Formats: sequence, structure tokens, C-alpha cells
Amino acid sequence: MDLTILWFVLIAVLWTGYLVLEGFDFGVGMLLSLFPRGTRDQKVVERRVLINTIGPVWDGNEVWLLTAGGATFAAFPEWYATLFSGFYVPLLIILLALIVRVVAFEWRGKIASEAWGHRFDVLIQVGSWIPAVLWGVAFANLVRGVLLDADHQYVGGFWALINPFALLGGLTTLVLFLLHGSVFLALKTDGELRDRARSFAARFALAAVVVAGGWAVWAQVAYSVTWTWAAVAVAAAALVGVVLTNARGREGWAFGLSAVAIVAAVVLIFGSMYPDVMPGREGGPSLSIADASSTDYTLTVMTWVAVILTPLVIVYQSWTYWVFRRRLTSRDLPAPAGLTWMKVRDALGANDEPAVRPSDLT
Repeated sequence: MDLTILWFVLIAVLWTGYLVLEGFDFGVGMLLSLFPRGTRDQKVVERRVLINTIGPVWDGNEVWLLTAGGATFAAFPEWYATLFSGFYVPLLIILLALIVRVVAFEWRGKIASEAWGHRFDVLIQVGSWIPAVLWGVAFANLVRGVLLDADHQYVGGFWALINPFALLGGLTTLVLFLLHGSVFLALKTDGELRDRARSFAARFALAAVVVAGGWAVWAQVAYSVTWTWAAVAVAAAALVGVVLTNARGREGWAFGLSAVAIVAAVVLIFGSMYPDVMPGREGGPSLSIADASSTDYTLTVMTWVAVILTPLVIVYQSWTYWVFRRRLTSRDLPAPAGLTWMKVRDALGANDEPAVRPSDLT
């Protein structure tokens, strides 16, 4: 296979890994404002459960984004330059949101104060909602095509990126990530939390069928080639499957099918772009895979590095998920910062106690 095509496919794979894994992270982060129920103390405890479901894995999931960006820079430097200069404002907003999110995860437990923890919970939500929408807007514009000049510089301006197709693309990634996060919570929690997560997943699955289905059909009819109808069909079948398996309490199947829907969406996006990395618009120039690529020597070295290191990354990350596969409930948590032991007893119920006693806490 031509190495330029191989690396175009590999970059699509890296984006798939990022959107599938970070997708449920974003979903859980967004649900911090929607999911908790009950008194203020009960909501504090439930938000703590939600954060602990992704606590061991969220930072590892973000590595896929760094790898995708680095691979794009090395394999297709002109694509990287055109994309990051033309989409500078939305990509900067995404980057700032991700930085805020990282800081919020790391700092929320540094001070034993309920108010302190709440502030950083809000920042986690902000850092989840913004990328969930803007990634869809960015990819939708790549499918639709952008205005480039003869030197492959983006000349459309910021407001050209805000169009109905792109906004629907942003709404599509939003509902897909909310669905993905909901089924992940159903898979990772138990008891009343599990039941409520399934209820949320049922609502978002129906929304995803309508919204994502509408965007996919629009993309296919207006901007794609014949073979990508297969990706649209797979995504539609997967979302219907999520509805059915979630209703039957098969959370593992539901999570797998929601991941399949995201994979199919990435296939549709990159299949629509091929053989370009940045399709042109209104009869203007396009930036093709061949024009954007590095030399064969660079791509050969990158291929050997990927062959050796990628399996190690996959094995290590799979092992991490295996180690932290256990379901969580509020009983598995230490006392949240800022809550007294009696408040925790009241929030969890008179006959329920966390697994960690106050004397065990540092």
C-alpha cells in the first residue's frame, strides 16, 4: 500500500481511538450537571461516583489526541499547517477547554472544602461540553470543504466555519458522547445509579438516532461517495442496537454498539474527505493526501516506529481497563471533601456506609 494512504488510514484510526475513549469521558463530564439527584449532599456523593468511574483512565484516553496530532504533523505537515492556521480559533478554544478540564481533575481534591470541589466540578463540565460540540463542528467543516487559495492557505475566515451543516455536526457529536457516557455509567455503576444511567441512555439513544442520523444522511447525500453508505447503515444499526440492548440491561453490548456508531461516523468523515485531507469548496483548490505528505523516508521510519510501539500502548491501556473493570457505588468511596461523617451517612442512607472509614482517610 502507498505509505501516504496508509498513514491517512492510521490517522483516522488514531482519531477513532480518541473519540471512542475520550467520548465517554466527555459524556460523563457533561452528565455531572444532569445526572445527580436528591439533596445537595447526595449530589456531591453522586458526582464523586461519576468522576471515579473515569478517574483511572481519562488521562490515558487523551494520549490518543496527542498521538493523532503528532502523527499528522509528521506524516502530513502541510495538512497540519493549513488545518491549525485556518481552524486556529476553534482549536484554541478546544485546547483551553481541555487544559481547564485537566486542571479541574487534578486540583478538585487538593483542599477539603465542598465549595472548592464544586467549583472544579463546574470546570470539568465546561471542559467537557465545549470540546464535545466543537470537535463535531471542525470535522463537519472538513467533510463540507473549506475555502483554500492556490498556496493551500485557508481564506474562509472564522464565520465561514459556523454554518448549519457544521452546527448539526456539533450537535451530533454532543448527543453521541452523552449516549456513550450514559451507557458507560450503566456499565460501571450498580444499584439505583445503574438504573438511572440506563434511563439516560435510553433518552440519548433516541436523540442520537434522530440527530446523528439526520447529519449522516445529509453528509452522505451532499458530500460523500457511494461506498460510505455502508458506514451510515452501520451507524444506524448500531444506534438501534443500543436502544434494544440498553432496554434489556445488556450494558456491555450497549457500550460496544455505541462505540461502533462512533467508529462508523469516523469512517464516514474520512471516507468523505478522501483523496483529500482538506477538500476545497465552491470549485476552489483542495489539499490532497499526496500534496500534504512527508517524504517516503519519513513515512517509512514512522511506520516502523508505529509497528513496534503501538501494540505496547494498546496492551498497556487494555490492562488498565481490565484492572479497573469493577462496578462502583457510593459505598466504595471515602468521605467526599468538605462533608462530615454524619453528612455522608445521611447522604448514603441510614443503613449504608462507605467502604473507607474516617479513620482510614489521610
